[in-house]
Amino acid sequence: MAGQILGHYEIERELGRQSGRWTLLARSLDTHEQVVIKLLCPDETLRSDDLKLFEREAETLKALSHPCVPQYLDYFEHQLPTGKALALVQTYVPGKSLEECMQIGRTFTEEEAKQIAKSLLYILIYLHGRQPTTVHRDIKPSNIVLAQRRTHLINFGSVKMLLSSDRSAFTQMKAHDYTPPEQFAGRALTVSDLYSLGATLIAIITGKSPSQLPHKGTKLDFQQVVDLSPAFGDWLSWLTETSLDRRIQSAKEALQVLESGQIQRA
Repeated sequence: MAGQILGHYEIERELGRQSGRWTLLARSLDTHEQVVIKLLCPDETLRSDDLKLFEREAETLKALSHPCVPQYLDYFEHQLPTGKALALVQTYVPGKSLEECMQIGRTFTEEEAKQIAKSLLYILIYLHGRQPTTVHRDIKPSNIVLAQRRTHLINFGSVKMLLSSDRSAFTQMKAHDYTPPEQFAGRALTVSDLYSLGATLIAIITGKSPSQLPHKGTKLDFQQVVDLSPAFGDWLSWLTETSLDRRIQSAKEALQVLESGQIQRA
């Protein structure tokens, strides 16, 4: 699609593709700045929830204002040979994802992982503190980008809003290595993001995805693979508790404990 015009944007290259979804790097014909365009295309493989999730992502980005999440720019329909497509335009973050770092064999030190953790926890404090509460539901290495000396959280295609009277969201999502146990049953809470964050941090430190790590029962037994300080190892273990009751309960608490280095579980 390079060189094609979509709305006010010229396509430069494809960034990714799934069934019925394209992610494109483009340049605005008005501002000449690079942008990301997500296209939802007519496809017989699309699930019934795909349109709902795509529209929710657009509405969520429009409402968010944080320097480390993509900024909503535009939303429009575009006619393709196969039918009508929806286009969501957002700011482009020029950097490298944690997944790309892992693919070239890079692992992160404990101190680097702590800095990434703090940056992401500040983002989660913002998201979880909004009204209605915003749960990302898809934190994993490919959705975290290191750019311009900042850690960015991208891809809000799985985001869910929680009403104040409803502490969890029930929508079946595609599971992956970083999915907490409760999301396999379609349940997502703010603490679900914390589990995924913990699993992601373990992956970038060890260089192994959660499915490649040893387990002790249902828990990740990562401390036999990498040498960490006791406090940080315990903190990661607390984040990745499979039991909701035993997991740390908020991004704010997780940040406070990480900064203090004092692990005091109930």
